[in-house]
Amino acid sequence: MAKILVVDDEPNIVKLTSFHLRRHGHEVVSADNGAAALVTANQERPDLIILDVMMPVMDGFETLRSLRAAEETREIPIIMLTCRNLDHDIAHGLMEGADLYITKPFEMDKLMLAVRRLLAVAGDAAGTTD
Repeated sequence: MAKILVVDDEPNIVKLTSFHLRRHGHEVVSADNGAAALVTANQERPDLIILDVMMPVMDGFETLRSLRAAEETREIPIIMLTCRNLDHDIAHGLMEGADLYITKPFEMDKLMLAVRRLLAVAGDAAGTTD
């Protein structure tokens, strides 16, 4: 189906999320910090990115800005998945260009629904259907 980049420095979140994404037929690549995410996004050209905020090397907000600034990655749908749940954090993520902002702890079913919805919207925008 789709290639999805999961970016989180918590290995258990990456494993759990990747398991569910693969179960839904998606290919998964991962990175454990924002700088690695930029490299992986440029190399792998994912269809969607799930991005944490609080990470070493480069945080998710800075990563989001860089992804949105680059022509090669600016159109990739991005879900922020983070424990940063204050209103100003959510507003900041959305203003920087996140398509959705989901806070931890999260329900996997809701994340999978969000992934499916964003991929459908991206497919419609590209003139394709599943």
